[in-house]
Amino acid sequence: MDLDTPLKPPPVPGPDSPATAAPEARRDRTAPEAQRTDAPKRRSILGRVLAWLVVLSLIGGGVWWFAFRPAPEMAARGGPGGFRPGMPTAAPVVTATVEKGDMPIRLNGLGTVSSLATVTVRPQVGGQLTQVAFTEGQAVQKGDFLAEVDPRPFQLAVEQAEAQLLRDQALLKNARLDLERYRLLVKQDSIAKQQRDTQESLVQQYEGTVKADQVAVENAKLNLSYTRITAPVSGRAGLRLVDPGNYVTAGEAGGIVVITQVQPISVLFTLPEDNIPAIMARLRDGAHLPVTAYDRTRDRVLATGTLTTVDNQIDVTTGTVKLRAQFDNADQSLFPNQFVNVQLLVDTLAGVPMVPVAAVQRGAPGTYVYVVNGADSTASVRPVTLGSSDGAKTVITQGVQPGETVVIQGADRLREGAKVAATDGSAQPATPAPSTEGPRPQRRPQRNAS
Repeated sequence: MDLDTPLKPPPVPGPDSPATAAPEARRDRTAPEAQRTDAPKRRSILGRVLAWLVVLSLIGGGVWWFAFRPAPEMAARGGPGGFRPGMPTAAPVVTATVEKGDMPIRLNGLGTVSSLATVTVRPQVGGQLTQVAFTEGQAVQKGDFLAEVDPRPFQLAVEQAEAQLLRDQALLKNARLDLERYRLLVKQDSIAKQQRDTQESLVQQYEGTVKADQVAVENAKLNLSYTRITAPVSGRAGLRLVDPGNYVTAGEAGGIVVITQVQPISVLFTLPEDNIPAIMARLRDGAHLPVTAYDRTRDRVLATGTLTTVDNQIDVTTGTVKLRAQFDNADQSLFPNQFVNVQLLVDTLAGVPMVPVAAVQRGAPGTYVYVVNGADSTASVRPVTLGSSDGAKTVITQGVQPGETVVIQGADRLREGAKVAATDGSAQPATPAPSTEGPRPQRRPQRNAS
């Protein structure tokens, strides 16, 4: 390059040069706007996905750890085998002593109160009901006056029958006098015997007529007595079914009132057929089996009575038999058609070993209990044979002796020979006897209005 050559000035940018181009033209030459905005969105979505994956991984790891971590109680037991002899840790249990006492054998059933006599009082003659002498709900005795039908027509019928009787009695008397005369004349051979025989036949006809008239008089008097309606049984009068002034007929369909006997009263209840032999054996021995009636919830004793009879056949559809018990019902706590729970005392076992129901376990050996050995404070499995139960205690006919200690709580943590730390539970309340009814409905908790 020659140094003497003059330098050329830089070219002036024209309108079409890149330096002088408009900003819109320069943006058009860069990347498209969509490509520039999609890149940050993709980076944001990728970040969120990675964050969620990390959170889910943490949650999954926590769930796995809580699910498969060793349980504290398993570690305390020394492994899945539970307590073993020689282990220093003892299982806490609650114990009770095998008692010797009397066990009543009670049978529970469902019953319905039934009246011994329910009578619908109906008029026996027709007429206008002129008087009603009872009050609804009144206790009436047999023979008490209840109502009256108009007696005047029946009184006239009695007088008419008595008049007819007097007339026929007079005819009979005259016929007998004539018969005596005819018999005397026949002896004197003054008349034919046929005339005497005819008179004897006439006397017999009048005697029959008089007898019929006497029956008519008695019938009229009986109808007159029916106009005065009295109580056929003692009991409690129900609602009045007919008001005074109405015309009633003989054998009125609805009757005038219904009287129900409530003292004494009976209860019909059912028991399974398997219990019948024991009941019949006691009845054959002349025993009076007491029966107790409870209310629907078994919370209150309504009345106590005695078993009176057992039905003569078993209901094949249910496998039960009906029994009837009678109650004095002095306080009228039992009401006809009332539903009650019935408990029948069949017998009492005297001097038998008993344990709480909670002590009895069921498993591979059958029925068994855990007996605590006082020498080394270990528990041993003892198979037992069960007897009767009242819901709180069970009779043990074979397997344990009175005075031994059995486990009633904490048996699920025990094995043969396990060490135990026993706590006496004799002071704890006994488990209530189960009810024959189903579980009581639970009320829903009321929500606060706030």
